[in-house]
Formats: sequence, C-alpha cells, structure tokens
Amino acid sequence: LLTIAFLFSMGRERSHIVKTGGVYIAGIYVMYFLIGVSILKAIQLFNIPHFFTRFFAIVMIALGLVEIIKEFFPKFPIRLGIPHSAHPYIARLIEKGSVPTAFILGAFVGLVEFPCTGGPYLAISFLLGSKTTYLKGLWYLILYNFIFILPLIVILFIASEKSILEKAQEWKNKNAKSIAFWSAIAVVILGALILFIQKF
Repeated sequence: LLTIAFLFSMGRERSHIVKTGGVYIAGIYVMYFLIGVSILKAIQLFNIPHFFTRFFAIVMIALGLVEIIKEFFPKFPIRLGIPHSAHPYIARLIEKGSVPTAFILGAFVGLVEFPCTGGPYLAISFLLGSKTTYLKGLWYLILYNFIFILPLIVILFIASEKSILEKAQEWKNKNAKSIAFWSAIAVVILGALILFIQKF
C-alpha cells in the first residue's frame, strides 16, 4: 500500500502502477521460489534429517508466540519486521519507480523480510523435501508461492484505484494489530500441524 501511494504521489498513471506493482510482486515470487529450490536441493544432496523440519516448526511456533505476547505486552523487547537499516535502500528503489527497479525492489524486500516470514516457508520446504520427491516438491513450491503472493495481487488491483487507496490504508491502520494477532495464531497452529504430520 505504501509503494502504491508513493507512485500515486509521483503522478504515475494507474496502468503504470499496476505494471510496476505486478513486476514488484514477481520479484518477491522469484526470490522466495529460489530460496525454496535451494532448500529442496540441499535436502536432496545432503540428506538432511527430519530434525530440521521439527526445528523450524518450533521456530514458527516461537515467532507466533512473540506476536501474541506483543498484543498483551506492547513493550515486549523483541520486534519482528524488515530491518530499519534496509529502509533507506528500499526508499531509494521506490523513488526510481521504473519497471526493472520494481523487480529488484521486490526481490530485495523478499530477501530482507525472509527472516521474519521465512519460518513457515522453511518448515514447509523441509517437510516437502522429506516427504516428497524433488520434482513433486518443486510443483508444490510453485503453488505455495503463488498462494503467498495472491493477497498482494488482490491488494494491487484494488488499491491501484486512487479512490479506494485511502480507504484501504485507513482499514489497514485500524486493523493492523488484530491482523498481526490472528496471523500469529495461524502460524502457531500451522507449526503444530507440521509437528503432528512429521510423526507419520
């Protein structure tokens, strides 16, 4: 939403915003897909044990619990998010507003946010690596990453209408805490399910 708002402030047309936003999302998709492929390849080459799937499932549960604790204790010292040191680089890339730059920005954001959002992805990648063949795991990764970026695609087409953008930002600001809270609960449940599946 911030990227779309910034492009509007630069006087960009809706067609340009949709194209730039689409390429930005593609950059995120490619980065996450390459990370997933690397994990699957590592599992295949080094025969990584099931321990890592359990480990990252526990990491998922821990990260989810951190977000839940923050809801009740706002001063809790641990914060999850894109590192502040990365913000100036992201701002400079957004300012350029070109299509190739949008892809680089998407890939960059995907990389720097991975430590925060990668818990479920790592656990699922290790689960795929230990439960399926490499090629089958690859197809699941293609599907998983498409589902991952699907909300971004929906947001892009909705919020690229300038009249809707302000309402979308207002709704996000109003519901940010509850979204984070329920997302954290979903992550904890997903981590628990992965631990349960690993028993079979």
